Amino acid sequence: MADPPLKLVLIEGVGEPGSLNHLGVEVATTYDVAAAATSLAGQGLETDLEAKTTCCYALQDEVWVGAPDGERWEVYTVLADAPDSGDLGGDQRCCSAVSTDAPAAAACC
Repeated sequence: MADPPLKLVLIEGVGEPGSLNHLGVEVATTYDVAAAATSLAGQGLETDLEAKTTCCYALQDEVWVGAPDGERWEVYTVLADAPDSGDLGGDQRCCSAVSTDAPAAAACC
C-alpha cells in the first residue's frame, strides 16, 4: 500500500516517561501484511510474523521489524475485536510489554 492512512494512537504506558512503546502501520488485509513482510525481508531486515494474535484490543495479523534507531515497528491488519477486550486492564493492555530489547514474538501483549 503506497499511501496508508495515518492513524495516531496514544495509550498511556508503564515505561519510563517519554519512552516510545512502538510504532505501527495499519493495512487493509492479511495479504498486505505478508507483502510488507516480504518487502522488509527482501531489504535484509529481520522480521517476525504473527498470525491471529491478540494485541491492542484486537485480533490481528502483523509483522514486526526493528528500526536502525531501535524502535519497534509493526505492519498489521485488524481481523476482529479481541474477545473480552474490555476486561484486559492492568499490564495486559495494548502491547504494554513491547520493548526494543524483547524478541518480537514476545513484544506484544
